[in-house]
Amino acid sequence: MSALLKQIEDQARELNIEDRAKLAESMLESLCSPLSEIEKAWAVEIEKRVAAFDQGEISSYDAEEVFAAARRIP
Repeated sequence: MSALLKQIEDQARELNIEDRAKLAESMLESLCSPLSEIEKAWAVEIEKRVAAFDQGEISSYDAEEVFAAARRIP
């Protein structure tokens, strides 16, 4: 581990738990930029589906019916 990395790590450990969590999330996101693109695409898709549901363009199914049907699958 480089001296600079050790210094940053030591400083990060001095942060309160909320700030450490935010920093950890930020660092993980910086490693997974393709994932953030996927998450953005899903967010757009979710908005489209919710809007379509709200406008009555798609139907919904009762959860119990779905689970019952799934249990019948061999």
